[in-house]
Amino acid sequence: MQKKKSGRRKFIVQTFIGGMAAGLGCKYGFANHVLAAQPGAAKTTSGLPVVLSTWSHGIPANQAAMDVLAAGGSVLDAVEQGVRVPEADPAIESVGYGGLPDASGEVTLDACIMAPNGDAGAVAYLKNIMHPISVARSVMEKTPHVMLCGDSAYKFALDQGFEHTNLLTENARQKYQEWQASGSTYAPHANWENHDTIGLLAIDKNGDIAGACTTSGMAFKHPGRIGDSPIIGAGLFVDNEIGGATATG
Repeated sequence: MQKKKSGRRKFIVQTFIGGMAAGLGCKYGFANHVLAAQPGAAKTTSGLPVVLSTWSHGIPANQAAMDVLAAGGSVLDAVEQGVRVPEADPAIESVGYGGLPDASGEVTLDACIMAPNGDAGAVAYLKNIMHPISVARSVMEKTPHVMLCGDSAYKFALDQGFEHTNLLTENARQKYQEWQASGSTYAPHANWENHDTIGLLAIDKNGDIAGACTTSGMAFKHPGRIGDSPIIGAGLFVDNEIGGATATG
């Protein structure tokens, strides 16, 4: 049985490194988003650990996650700390602090996290909390539920010690005012070079897998709209014996 697990682990690593770098290719530069242990840098097996995520703002997130693993932290800690980086970056308009608001002018956040043992937690339509991924982890670890939403998620976050934060940056406020002046027409737009949120996956030196996904959702969306990002099995899923996937971001 142990042999079988080792074979799966080898397959996962080869798929993550080779498939992600070669399959997505150099055309979009996605290979830069994969961080793997360098030969001689530390005692690792089969190229582990590995961290990968989506889009250019995933690069510092990957580094933060790899730093956690290098320091002996858990793979769950790694994915959480990784995506906290873009959540706190006011320059990123699709995640956390700095995210563009909904049609009412409020920034609302969604996130989910999944552990190697299959446990999962999520929050949706969360306001005024900078790190929804950490609230999602608290939902996973401190409640019998998988997801909390809206005002109840906010109250839960405050009860857990998270601070109220005004998430609407000056840049986001200006973009919102420009949208209102243009007629407030909802017209989603995406391109390959720069869009969307972040999904992050990591495998530690033991072959254990965790994942995280966090977003502020579509810009100027209808109030109350929740996307696929915080939905376990849609935005993110991890099976520690097979692999992990993030299907948004």
